[in-house]
Amino acid sequence: MARRPRTDDDEEILKEARERFIRCQEWEKDTRDRALRDTKFMEGDAWNGWQWDASVKQARGERPCLTMNKVRQHCLQIINDAREHKAQIKVTPTGGRATYEASKIFSGIIRRIEYQSKAVDAYSTAFFHQVQSGYGMLRVVTDYVDDDSFDQEIYVRRVPDPETVYLDPDAKDYDKADMRFAFVVNEIPRERYEAEFCKDAMPPSSDAMVIADASLKGWNDEHHIREAEYFRRTERSDKVHLLRDGSTVRESDLDGMDGDARKQLIASATQSRDLTTMDVEWFRIVGDRIEERKPWLGKYIPLVPVIGEETVIEQKLDRKGHVRALIDPQRIYNYWSSSAVEHVALQTKAPWVAGAQAVEGHSEWEIANVTNPSLLIYNERDEEGRDLRPPERPAPPVMAQAYIQGMSIARDDMLMVSGQYQAEFGQPSNERSGVAIDARQRQSDNATYHYVDNQAKSIRQVGRILLDLIPLVYDTQRVAKIMAEDGSDSDVHLNPDAGVAHQYIGQQPQGGLGPLTSQQYDAQLADPNTPNPIIIFDPNVGRYDVESDVGPAYGTQRQEAANAFAQIMAQNPAAFQLVGDFWAENSDFPGADELADRLKRGLPPQYKAGAPDPQVMQLQQQLQQTNQLAQQTLGKADAEIASLKQQLAALHVQQKDKTVSNATDDYDAETRRLQAVAAADPAAAQVIIRSLLSGMLGMPALPIMAAHAEAEQAMRPDPARTNGDAQSAS
Repeated sequence: MARRPRTDDDEEILKEARERFIRCQEWEKDTRDRALRDTKFMEGDAWNGWQWDASVKQARGERPCLTMNKVRQHCLQIINDAREHKAQIKVTPTGGRATYEASKIFSGIIRRIEYQSKAVDAYSTAFFHQVQSGYGMLRVVTDYVDDDSFDQEIYVRRVPDPETVYLDPDAKDYDKADMRFAFVVNEIPRERYEAEFCKDAMPPSSDAMVIADASLKGWNDEHHIREAEYFRRTERSDKVHLLRDGSTVRESDLDGMDGDARKQLIASATQSRDLTTMDVEWFRIVGDRIEERKPWLGKYIPLVPVIGEETVIEQKLDRKGHVRALIDPQRIYNYWSSSAVEHVALQTKAPWVAGAQAVEGHSEWEIANVTNPSLLIYNERDEEGRDLRPPERPAPPVMAQAYIQGMSIARDDMLMVSGQYQAEFGQPSNERSGVAIDARQRQSDNATYHYVDNQAKSIRQVGRILLDLIPLVYDTQRVAKIMAEDGSDSDVHLNPDAGVAHQYIGQQPQGGLGPLTSQQYDAQLADPNTPNPIIIFDPNVGRYDVESDVGPAYGTQRQEAANAFAQIMAQNPAAFQLVGDFWAENSDFPGADELADRLKRGLPPQYKAGAPDPQVMQLQQQLQQTNQLAQQTLGKADAEIASLKQQLAALHVQQKDKTVSNATDDYDAETRRLQAVAAADPAAAQVIIRSLLSGMLGMPALPIMAAHAEAEQAMRPDPARTNGDAQSAS
């Protein structure tokens, strides 16, 4: 790898980094020294003797200096309990077209990031250091998926030694989200540096950055080269405009727009205000050179401290964990234990005391301290027959009551200053009922809950960093894995240009793909005969925030669920048909999953996955019955109407036949009357005929008859004219 060429502002950045690094060291020097001593005290054992001051140990010489390390168990009690109740990152919608379904996808992506990052190791390590010395550290990084890909992934990384991280002394937030700069000091093997930059590119051996801490002097040694990662946040002025449609736009987002269109858009804004945004830069400083520099995608520096207790008294910073308050009681306990052992060890052993004549000839008494004879014989009488006293053993060495009482007081002092009692350690106490024991355990949890609460604050900041990075890293269309709370995986199609936060796409009844409701999505997902629907997700739509929920781990919740369902079935065996599949799913015996599948197939239809609500099904059945009754009623009505129509048609035919018959009779009667009148008086018959004709024509008949007669006359030949024409022709 070729070395990066120097730029004009390198010296200015190096100077700024040196000054800021010295400020960090001066601000944290005392608390780092105390943290180191706390760490060593917790890890004290018989070999390193870190729980004894060197001067005290030297003054005791060959006298016992025992280490009965109870501090470690007090700390591990908090640490291991936190592993069972890790804070979980949950994303909630806050506005801007955000949806609850999209927030669940965000949470699933974050769980997947934590899984592939082995974030549980990072959280456990940080919490261990938090309880031990008051200062743990978490880190978020981005990296390419593989060597042949341009897609990046996000990872939560473990920081084995939090003392290598220096944060802005002026940061005020408890999770240091407002810090303006930070350093991460690393030591890399010299051969790796040589392989990366070649031997001729070695940095100078002198201190490139002035180190105030003696333990960090000398950036380079024979085997390692020290490098510093330097993060800094810089301000950038911007302006935000409120458009007429209610949306907002920043001027920095309009850099690629045409000049006239940009001016027109800005002019159409109803409101505008100045804005200051924060950009994060990352530098890799080796020796007196900046070997790498690049912008960081997010708006936060990706370092999150996990702090036990932090105080500032008289402008002096102090951080501490659970060890600090236990140091003096532990020292007292070690001292009393050592003194008690010393006191007993200096006392004589308890041998057998006997007269010489009583054991004469019985050599087994000489080895009675190293053997276990079943019978020891002594001489009852001397040579003169006088009784001899049997051998006797004096009282064994006794430990002074002061030592026992001192150790008891020291042990009680440790319980008192830690707030942890016997019930929390599983030891017998005055409580006898389960409720009383639980109450005492809650009392102990309350005394140390600030560690869990501070860890939750830090994990929440990790969630904010991830939430900020996801739209920036997942900026191309891809299929991503998301993880549910139970550890199951599913696919989601990331589309930064979708325009909607969340959408289900699946098989439509009329064919083809289209949007689905959540109920339709669940039904198609549970139906093996339907292709699995897909989820479209746009991380750029909507505003979201993060909350951290502290509770039992999923495995613990699963065990509690299995026990709860088992109790339900024990009290009501008939409930097995309805809840048996849930009990099997949350059980860990072999074949539990297969049993759960079988029980699901035997569920009543209304309880199967994708089935509608039973109340909805009941309403649908009632509606179906009502429709059937209505159809039957309408059928009967249609039959009655058809019958009535047939009867009406028959009546019409009968009425028509009767009308024709009546008209025929009337015509016959009128004809006979006319014949009779004509026979008696022809002139009267003509009057009747003219009246009938006028009625038929709807107008008087005489004018028509006159016109007809005139026309007929005109058509007849003229006799006079006919004779004249004949004569002319002859």
